[in-house]
Formats: sequence, structure tokens, C-alpha cells
Amino acid sequence: MAGDTVITIVGNLTADPELRTIPSGATVANFTIASTPRTYNRQTGQWEDGTALFLRCSAWDSTHTPLASNIGSSLAKGMRVIAQGRLTQRSYTANDGTNRTVTELRVDEIGPALSRNSARVTRNANDNGQPHGFTGAPRNQPQDTDPWGQPVGNGANYGNPDPEPDPEF
Repeated sequence: MAGDTVITIVGNLTADPELRTIPSGATVANFTIASTPRTYNRQTGQWEDGTALFLRCSAWDSTHTPLASNIGSSLAKGMRVIAQGRLTQRSYTANDGTNRTVTELRVDEIGPALSRNSARVTRNANDNGQPHGFTGAPRNQPQDTDPWGQPVGNGANYGNPDPEPDPEF
């Protein structure tokens, strides 16, 4: 979206994601990512932790992607994750009557940080039971209807025309 502030954060989940369904029927996952910068102190030869950033995050299921549900079933407290999304700000009235404003990350993509985790990925199926996107078809096997994929000499010489004779001078 034009004008959105898109950021990527790497950090650890502070608790298990909270999965809930709102009255409209939409599913949302809420969680917090703690990101702590580390710098190397050359004098002591040690890594030092900076001040941690705790960023509240939300992710929603949509008709095409079950992001919140996948987060709820895949991620847990303490896991190191990489999340990308849009910073959003919202205001609300707290139970004590005070007005408050929070900044949170509306997550578009998230996954385990493989530098410190290993993962086994299971693809989701679409409404017809077929996997989304790439289906793992073998490469370099042209389809019958693809003239560009036909071998040379099979009447389909589109990409390799016969060389033209040199002009006579």
C-alpha cells in the first residue's frame, strides 16, 4: 500500500500466540516479538545486549490465507522469528476511561528464523484440496501446448531461425 511503513523484525516470541475469533467471524493471532540489538565490545571481547524492543503484533486469516491459524498452530513462546508487516497506530479508551494509543505491527509474513531453528513446512490446500502456488512439477519438461518448449527440428524453430546468408558485395 502506498504510504504504509513496512518493516521487518527479528526477535523472540514472548508468549504463545493468542488466537481468537472476533464477532464478525474473522480469526486473529496476537503476539509480542522481543528484539534485542547486540553489539560487540572490542575492549572486553564480549557481545553486549542493548535495550529490548517489544513490538505487539497482529495477524489475520483471510479468505485466501490462513495466516493467523498457521501462526497459532506453528509458533510458540521463545521461538526466534522473522516477521514483516506494516506499522499501524490505533487509539482506544481503556477500562479506566483514559485514552490510549498503541503502535503495532500488522503482520503480512512470518516464519521461524532458521539461523537458530529448523522447520518442517507443510503446504496448505486451497478450497478444492489443491495446494496453492507452485506444485513441485519437474523442471525442463515442456508442455505440449508450449511452442517455445518444443525441441529444434520439430517444426517449432521460433527461437532459433535459420541464419540468413551473408549479403553479396
